This record gives sequence, C-alpha cells and structure tokens, in this order.
Amino acid sequence: MKAMYPALFEKEDNCYNVTFPDLPEAITCGDTLEQAIEMAKECLGLCLDVRRANKEEMPIMSDPSTIKCANSFFVMMIEYDSIEFNKRYNKKAIRKNVTIPAWLNELAEEKNVNFSNVLQNALIKKLNI
Repeated sequence: MKAMYPALFEKEDNCYNVTFPDLPEAITCGDTLEQAIEMAKECLGLCLDVRRANKEEMPIMSDPSTIKCANSFFVMMIEYDSIEFNKRYNKKAIRKNVTIPAWLNELAEEKNVNFSNVLQNALIKKLNI
C-alpha cells in the first residue's frame, strides 16, 4: 500500500516540529529539515502500521491546499510505502512449514542448502520486489 499525507512542519529555534492533520497521534521532530522529514516518514509509517494491525480504517488524506497554517508553519507531503516500511522496520522472522519431495530434501541437505534463504529469494523474485 502506498499513501501520501500532508505534514505540518514548524521551525522552532534550532529544530523542526512535525504533526499530521489527519493523524492526531503522529507527532515528531528533527534537528534539521532532512532529519525531520525522515522522522516524519517513520512516524507516519508507525501510525499507519498500528492502525492496519488494529484493523482500523485509514484516514482520508486532507487536501494540502486547504490546510491553513501560521507563518512559522509549512506543509510538505510525506509518502508511506508499506513494503519499504516493513523492509526497514519489520524484520521479525515468521516460521513457515513447507512440503517438498523427500528426494529433493535429501539432495538439498547434501549440498547444505539454506532452505529459509532459498524461500526468501524465491518469494522476492516471484513478487518482483
């Protein structure tokens, strides 16, 4: 799933505060604009991931042109890509049982094949990721 949400950035002293009008729980900051953008991506991903895990509806994106903000604020669009987010933050291993012919198992074990690695690589190739 890919989505974009507007974020409000506020320059305050030597840092940037970030909030999301569509996600009141999403609040973060960064010392530089670049760091604040990265933190905003992570914060957005965490919030959307929690909502997805709790089977909550995803908020509808506000039209960024309608967001009113004070002089010290500006709006930037932040992208959420569930695949990229999970590659980076969800490294938990899941156990899967598979069935293969006995002859193939014997041959693979003789060659010291790492079954988990082969399955991961095959899934990545099959899913074009």
